[in-house]
Amino acid sequence: MEARRHPRFPLDVKIRIYPRNSAVVRGHTVDISESGISAMLMVEVPVGEVVRLEFSLPSGEVEVQALVQQRNAFRYGFQFMDASSVQQVIGRTCSQLAMEQSLREAKHP
Repeated sequence: MEARRHPRFPLDVKIRIYPRNSAVVRGHTVDISESGISAMLMVEVPVGEVVRLEFSLPSGEVEVQALVQQRNAFRYGFQFMDASSVQQVIGRTCSQLAMEQSLREAKHP
């Protein structure tokens, strides 16, 4: 089993990726954790590049720098960089998603 720093939670929202030398790339998120987010994109973004991400969470708008960590077909993994300014919004969302997941699991063991 793969070890992760933070648990992932399913999240489906629109995301905009701003690569360094190309036009904005639009996609949909798959999941989020306190340290990163994954998204489905139809346009290639170079692995290893630092990009700007913009997306909306229930507790606010997020604009954060991220490293394109990995790619598997159309699914990309982004690691947040210097997310201190938005960490509260991301952390609050992950806490809320964890609570909702626990409630679902309690109802359907």
